[in-house]
Amino acid sequence: MVLAISFLEAPLKFRAPGVTIPIGLGIGRIVFRALNIAEVLLAAAVVVTVVAGQPGTAVTVLAAVAAVVLIGQLGAVRPALNRRTDRVLAAPEGVELPRSRAHFVYLAAETVKVLVLLALGILTVAG
Repeated sequence: MVLAISFLEAPLKFRAPGVTIPIGLGIGRIVFRALNIAEVLLAAAVVVTVVAGQPGTAVTVLAAVAAVVLIGQLGAVRPALNRRTDRVLAAPEGVELPRSRAHFVYLAAETVKVLVLLALGILTVAG
């Protein structure tokens, strides 16, 4: 889900014919809200599984890292991106605001999360 939405849907939607910045931002808010809800539910399931089971240290650490990254994204980065979206939508037509560093932070966190989840999946299947 993270790969499909963060690395494919998000950048590509702005290239579609007729998609304006306000429309793209509106779509993005809805899609990322749904993604984040799914991520929270899946993360809760992973945490319960780790707590209830007896996984190795590596699995526990990777699950914790994924959860911490998600919490950081939801608690710090997403609110900053939402404020930026609000500013972009409120700006007069034709006024382009400078790019936000929060996008780069979110992308870095998504990259870390994907790599951690990949490693967690490999360890879980191999172990």
